[in-house]
This record gives sequence, structure tokens and C-alpha cells, in this order.
Amino acid sequence: MIEIILLLGSDDYAIEHWEDAPDLVDYKGRPFSRRAGPRVPVSSDRGIEPVAVYAPDELTEEEFQDLFYALQPKVPELALKYS
Repeated sequence: MIEIILLLGSDDYAIEHWEDAPDLVDYKGRPFSRRAGPRVPVSSDRGIEPVAVYAPDELTEEEFQDLFYALQPKVPELALKYS
């Protein structure tokens, strides 16, 4: 399984567990593109699954980065180091 983190807005996200991580998905009627992963954390004692991050497809890379950093304090997986 892959832990999927969907960045929905500056204060909103969803976490799902999927068998694969396609490049583009429809989530609740909205297109999302995979922006990172799936990757496994470098050092983890919790046995975390690979993680993939998705954001609305219409966002530019800069807008995605802003959203990613806005949600980082709320989503611990966004702050982990990955190989």
C-alpha cells in the first residue's frame, strides 16, 4: 500500500491508502496530479509505507510549494526526509 496525501487547500488535506500512485486522479470530482513520490522515509522506526503527494492539477509548481509548506505543520509525513 501507498500512503496518499492529497493537498486540498491551505487548511485542508486528505490521507488515503491506495495500491498504486497514478500520475493523475479524480478525487471528489476534481483532477489531482502526483507531485512527489511514492518514496519511503530515510529513517523511520514506525514502518511507514511509501508516501505520494497529490495537489490540484491546476496549481503551478510555485502554488504547490506554497500549499505544501502551509500544510507541513499539520501533516507529519510532509516533514520527513525521503530517499
